[in-house]
Amino acid sequence: MSNVIYTNPDQAAEPRHYGVIIVGGGQAGLSMSYFLKQAGIDHLIIEKHTVTHTWRTQRWDAFCLVTPNWQCALPGYPYQGDDPHGFMKKDEITAYLDGFIRTVGAPVLEHTEVRQVKARAQGGFAVVTSQGAFTADQVVVASGGYHTPIVPRMAERLPASVRQLQSSEYRNPESLPEGAVLVVGSGQSGAQIAEDLHLAGRKVYLAVGEAPRCARFYRGRDVVDWLADMKYYDLPVTEHPLREGVRDNTNHYVTGRDGGRDIDLRRFATEGMELYGLLDDYLEGQLRFAPDLRRNLDDADATYNRINASIDKFIAERGIEASPPSVYEPVWTPPAERTELDPQAAGIGSIIWCIGFRPDFSWLEVPVFNGRGYPGHERGVTAHAGLYFLGLPWLHTWGSGRFSGIARDAEYLAALIAAGRGDTALAA
Repeated sequence: MSNVIYTNPDQAAEPRHYGVIIVGGGQAGLSMSYFLKQAGIDHLIIEKHTVTHTWRTQRWDAFCLVTPNWQCALPGYPYQGDDPHGFMKKDEITAYLDGFIRTVGAPVLEHTEVRQVKARAQGGFAVVTSQGAFTADQVVVASGGYHTPIVPRMAERLPASVRQLQSSEYRNPESLPEGAVLVVGSGQSGAQIAEDLHLAGRKVYLAVGEAPRCARFYRGRDVVDWLADMKYYDLPVTEHPLREGVRDNTNHYVTGRDGGRDIDLRRFATEGMELYGLLDDYLEGQLRFAPDLRRNLDDADATYNRINASIDKFIAERGIEASPPSVYEPVWTPPAERTELDPQAAGIGSIIWCIGFRPDFSWLEVPVFNGRGYPGHERGVTAHAGLYFLGLPWLHTWGSGRFSGIARDAEYLAALIAAGRGDTALAA
C-alpha cells in the first residue's frame, strides 16, 4: 500500500535495534503501530506474508462479516459507509483494510518469517528472522491464535479419489470436484460453507459439532445491537461466568449474507442436506459418526433461545417498546442417529475440514505459556517484562480478536509501553 513504510535489513550489519518489534501485520499489529506512532515510539512490524493477507487469501468468495459494519472500529478508521447495519462482503472488507493501512502508514517488513524470539541477558529481546537479526526493548506478539489448520489423522486413510481441503482453502462450489461434499464442523466457517454449497445446489453432508447458534434479528433489531446495549461486548474475561474458559468456546453460527439471516441446520435438512453427528473415524471404508446429532442440534437451539430470553429480560426491565417475543421451535428432528456413511456410495468427491486452527508459538522461546501451550497474560501483559500479546480471542473482551475491540486493547498496551519507556504521550 502507498503509505506503508517498507523496511529491508542489512543482513551483513549488526542486528538492527527497535524500541518495539511487532510480530504480525494483521489488524492487531497495525492497530498497535497506530498508537505507537502517536506516542513517537520507534517500532517495526514483521509480517510473514503481506499485511492483512489472511482476509485476502484465506476467505471464500461469498464471505461476509457476521457482525454489522458499525462494529468495524479500527483505530483512526471507523466504518464510515452508508450501511452501518449491513455486512461487508469480502471485497468491501479488503477495501476497508486498505484504507486502514494507508491511514496507519506503519513501518513494515513483509515476506519475513520470525524464527526465534528470546530474552537477552542484558535486557530486551533478540529476534531472528528469515531476513536477518534484530533486537528490541519490547515485543508485541500480534500474530493471532489461528495458525495451523486442524485436520485429524484419520484423513490420511481416506480414499485418494476424495479431494480434501481446509476451510481457509475453500473458494466456491465451482472449484470443487463433481459429486457430493462432506463438510466437517458446524462453527461459523462450517455452517456458512455448508450453506454456500447448499444454495448452489450441491449435495451436502454435514458433520454437526457442538457449536452454538444465535438469531440474526430478534424483536425488531439485530441481536448484536441488543447485546451491545446490554454491555455484553464490554464484559471483561475476568467477569465472564466461564472466566478464561470462554476462550475455548466455538463461535455462534449465524450469517450476514444477503442482508443477514439465521442459519438453521434443521431447515437445511428439510431441503435435502444430510446431517450427521460428530465425525469420529474412518474404518473399513466407512465414515463413523458419534450418535450425538440430536443433542448437538438441541444444545445449539437452547443457546439460541437463551440469548433471546436474555434480550426479553432486558426489554422488560427497561420498558422498551419492541416487537413481540418468540421461542424457536424445531422444524425438523433427526428420525434416528446415523453413525455410518460409505463415502463412495454417497458419491462424496470432496471433504472440507472446518474444525478450526491451533496456535503455533514454537518460535517464541520465552517461558510464559501454560500447560496447554496458551500464553499466560493479563489483558495481554505477560509475566516477562516487555512481552505482550494482542489480538487473541477474548484477550480482554469479546471484541479483542475482532475489528470492534482491537483498538481498546492496542491503546491500553501502547500506554503501558510508553510508560515503561518514560514517554507520556499515551501514558498520561
